[in-house]
Amino acid sequence: MLKHMAWLHKVYRGRSIMSDRKNMKLFALNSNQEIAQKISNAVGIPLGKLSSRQFSDGEIQVNIEESVRGYDVYIIQSTSFPVNNHLMELLIMVDACVRASAHSINVVLPYFGYARQDRIASSREPLTAKLVANMLVKAGVDRILTLDLHAVQVQGFFDIPVDNLYTVPLFAKHYCDKGLRGSDVVVVSPKNSGVKRARSLAEYLDAPIAIIDYPQDDATRNEGYIIGDVAGKKAILIDDILNTGRTFSEAAKIVEHEGATEIYAVSSHGLFVEGAAELLDNTKIKEILVTDSVATKEKTPKNVCYITASELIGDAIVRIHERKPVSPLFGYNKKK
Repeated sequence: MLKHMAWLHKVYRGRSIMSDRKNMKLFALNSNQEIAQKISNAVGIPLGKLSSRQFSDGEIQVNIEESVRGYDVYIIQSTSFPVNNHLMELLIMVDACVRASAHSINVVLPYFGYARQDRIASSREPLTAKLVANMLVKAGVDRILTLDLHAVQVQGFFDIPVDNLYTVPLFAKHYCDKGLRGSDVVVVSPKNSGVKRARSLAEYLDAPIAIIDYPQDDATRNEGYIIGDVAGKKAILIDDILNTGRTFSEAAKIVEHEGATEIYAVSSHGLFVEGAAELLDNTKIKEILVTDSVATKEKTPKNVCYITASELIGDAIVRIHERKPVSPLFGYNKKK
């Protein structure tokens, strides 16, 4: 009788057994299966079984091949190229989980497409990042876990909890391990909007910062000038999204002209659209560091170096599931 009452207590306490990972299920959609498998290994939970296919007319069908009733479901999907296909696949999967009576639906977005459309820059422009946020919430998502949003204020577009993880501690560890720290290193923001990101990395590396600015917002990239000193220093260019490669390509020319001895580049999300690899291969950049948040089918630069964000995301998933704070993951304790 006591055992039966204890069991009832667990059931009706609003699922006090939630901290048990047996009540968690992970699913991977088609955008980035590789990082999903790494996250699964980090969490210690195998990926759930599902099928996702596209009909000849472009329609997507998702079928969950195991029960999710009463489970906390975590869906891993980057909304990268092709953005709309991956977004629609995600929305359909969320709806499937809602209709299958999942206890909670948590979406893991290593890369959140449309995040750059976070403001109305001119008349009659849409606020697409907010629209996508509304779509996810309306579909039935309970929580978002993402990695380095283009703009942190995008978190406010959601009416649900959003945990935005930072990649700078991962990059800081990589560069400290390589001995790239101190006054002979300078962290360069290739545009004035990325100063905060550059300063964050510079603080970890005990290095100064520099900024590449332009006479006006619409100026051609080769008209940029440096605020700060890069002469005789190893320059690390930092940005959040590496798309066409043009920003890094032009920034590399500018810092080289100003006397930088070595040039490195780092970005949270390596999209590498067609032509980016060729452009970056023709620069003096020694290493391009990116996370594995995006699985690109395009050619990548010869000097690209991937660092996985899977353990960071896996740790965050476990902390969320166990009702623990995620903030301890935001830092890196560098060795003295």
